[in-house]
Amino acid sequence: MHGVRTSDGVPLHVEIRGHQGPIVVLSHGFTVDSDEWSPQIAALAHRARVVTWDQRGHGKSGWGDPANATIDQLGQDLAAVVDAVSPCGRVVLGGHSMGGMTVLALARQHPEWFGTRVAGVFLVATSAGQMVSDGPLGVLHAAARRAGLLPAVLEGARRAAPIADALPWRDSAVGRWLVRRLAFTPDATDEEVRRLQAVTESLPLPVSSAFTSSLLAHDESASLTALARVPTTVVAATGDRLTPAAHGQRIADALGPRARLVLVEDAGHAVNQTHHEVVDAALLDLVDGLRHR
Repeated sequence: MHGVRTSDGVPLHVEIRGHQGPIVVLSHGFTVDSDEWSPQIAALAHRARVVTWDQRGHGKSGWGDPANATIDQLGQDLAAVVDAVSPCGRVVLGGHSMGGMTVLALARQHPEWFGTRVAGVFLVATSAGQMVSDGPLGVLHAAARRAGLLPAVLEGARRAAPIADALPWRDSAVGRWLVRRLAFTPDATDEEVRRLQAVTESLPLPVSSAFTSSLLAHDESASLTALARVPTTVVAATGDRLTPAAHGQRIADALGPRARLVLVEDAGHAVNQTHHEVVDAALLDLVDGLRHR
């Protein structure tokens, strides 16, 4: 679909598959692109009209001003996609990782859509906040923030990104180890790890560094009030090191009785790919349930 532009003029790559059934809009995670939803797209074939889009700076979408690389802006971008593909009808919104945060940002910006334009929500391996509250990264982040060094560290990383991007760091053994540890469980195949490594490392470092501040500061817990109005399925993976299952549990608990929590055992952050049968089934349950409402 051509001509979807954001509020600041960035062109977004949007694809629509199918001609009947509920409209399902899927938002991908950080450093990947809409292809990560391939298993779910296949599962929804002939059951829904599936809309995928590449977030700004990712995949085939444009980039724009790095200052607008924020979760808040991504929520506005998603609103532009929804307006373009379903100006009058109802949609189901799905998001993995940063894509889930994008859905939460939209819920804060347009709470009136939930229960009217938005019929249901599907969140996978995501968080409503406190991204760096636990573990070694949390300790380092808190120390840098207390010392007043965090802005300088992030600005230094942003300035160094264009230079580092030109260095031969891609496709390294260290990179594969990092991708395996952050996105998978130890039993992941080398093919799975290499495939995701190639995608994540194709993202320019200036793009990833620009989003870092917003990801670290992410807190959309207030938006959960809007999500509580619609059926919401939350998928969390017990082996997820980036957004631990406790984050999904907190979202489901805050949403109350209309939420369904699906815990996927022995799965990592890339759960929608490695354990797609479970994720597919949960998504189909949500979509099919809404078809009969």
